[in-house]
Amino acid sequence: MTLHSRKLKVVIPARYNSSRLRGKPLIDLCGKPMIIRVADRVRCALPSIDIWIATDDDRIKRTVEHFGYSSLITSTRHESGSDRIAEVANKLEWPDDSIIINVQGDEPLIDTELLKAFTIFCFANEAFEMASVMVPMDSVSNINDPNVVKVLVNKNREAITFSRSPIPFFRDLSPTEWPVECYNRHVGIYAYRGSVLKKLASTSQCDIEKLEKLEQLRAVWLGYSISMMSWQASLDGGVDTADDVERVKKIIKKKGDK
Repeated sequence: MTLHSRKLKVVIPARYNSSRLRGKPLIDLCGKPMIIRVADRVRCALPSIDIWIATDDDRIKRTVEHFGYSSLITSTRHESGSDRIAEVANKLEWPDDSIIINVQGDEPLIDTELLKAFTIFCFANEAFEMASVMVPMDSVSNINDPNVVKVLVNKNREAITFSRSPIPFFRDLSPTEWPVECYNRHVGIYAYRGSVLKKLASTSQCDIEKLEKLEQLRAVWLGYSISMMSWQASLDGGVDTADDVERVKKIIKKKGDK
């Protein structure tokens, strides 16, 4: 299939007041703000698709538009990226059968081949409601790391649940012996049917979502199917800390990205 459809939209949420890195979307990464690095990767993967940056700050909006991208100011009160994206969908009156992809604004090294494959994956699913991505777990230490989100799937590769805790729990083995191949690591790229996104945004946070601080659990609680695409290639991590900024800069310089 060609990666062009009027039904497909990409929104990159970009909040200014990150709890760890204030002004994170505007951090300079080798001559470009991080949010522009993300948008450029999306445009490279999906050159004919509408790309919007959803932000809560005029500084980000001005920067985005200076680089030729479309942006909308959204509420400062949103609890999640999905809520922010839903406001964009409502303002632009996107139809219920749209497929809306959420690319995190702190992923300046996001794999373009992953984005292409994920788009095809969503369109190939006739019963599509929502989708995301998982990769194989790469170490035993990550199984017990609460910053590494785990996802458990059923036989149809639909998400059963997500957790910061180790799932599944191997009752008869010590944690150091748990086989990493039995674990899936969640990657925070989402796609939603327009009607599903509207329902998510109009529903209050559920208890398990509040406890785990994982917005996708609202969709699980509501009973929506989240189709999980498996991706085997290794992925460069996003930016959460000052150390991540330096790591990403080194990778960009090594790759020679402009």
